[in-house]
Amino acid sequence: MTTTTPILIIGGKGKTGRRVAEQLDARGVPYQLASRSSEQRFDWYDETTWSPTVAGIDTAYLAPPVGPTGLTRAGEFIKQAAAEGLRRVVLLSGRGVGSPGRDFAVYESSVELENAVRDSGADWTIVRPAWFAQNFSEDFLLDYVLGGEIRVAAGNGGEAWIDTNDIGDVMTAVLLDERHTGEAYSLSGPRTLTMAEVAAELSAVSGRPIRYVDLEQEQFVAELVGYGQPLEDAEAVRDLFAVIRNHRSEYVSEGVQQILGRAPRDFADWARETAQTGVWSA
Repeated sequence: MTTTTPILIIGGKGKTGRRVAEQLDARGVPYQLASRSSEQRFDWYDETTWSPTVAGIDTAYLAPPVGPTGLTRAGEFIKQAAAEGLRRVVLLSGRGVGSPGRDFAVYESSVELENAVRDSGADWTIVRPAWFAQNFSEDFLLDYVLGGEIRVAAGNGGEAWIDTNDIGDVMTAVLLDERHTGEAYSLSGPRTLTMAEVAAELSAVSGRPIRYVDLEQEQFVAELVGYGQPLEDAEAVRDLFAVIRNHRSEYVSEGVQQILGRAPRDFADWARETAQTGVWSA
């Protein structure tokens, strides 16, 4: 690593940013967290927070917000940050971005963000993971697991769920090795599972009955909005699940093996260890 300033982690309290911070901390590498609740306040929707956040920063890890508007803001931010001296950025994107058939607004906005990063003038690396296993233990799918029903619009399609600890390991390796500059990597777990198979795996380790309820897409949006999600974000989540529903995610990516020289963690191993924390015992 050649940076002489702290590595900026935008979204440092999120599922991936938190793990990147832990990895850097373990290596004695200085970093600076930036979010709405961090000491260094950062808000995608408040441009007055942008310049102070990147002042004097050489390298940044960028985990953008969900939804087309947030992704557009992230693209605007990276252009400004590079113009103000940010030299290198590692972007968290999504598996399948830029692939044929991803014709939803959230994917179009993700393509635009990736292009903004490439065109910013900063050195860049793009990492595109599959869906996070931790969505079932740290995000909105946790409530579904605790309620005994995973109510989403994924049909019978499969996804190669990835442990976010693997993502954190990959991101840290990429941040600390500039040989990854100019590369885009896709990451996934070692096998695909349908939602029904996920429900069965979680039932087995949690000791609670969990079933998958396949919703129609607009019913899914309505339920998310009923839980308090903004409509745009709910529609973005619907479109992400539509990729699974349309069987476009039923493949394994080799990025973890390529970057770390080891296989990614299996969903069953992650679920077994996570169950021991008691997160699904509530």
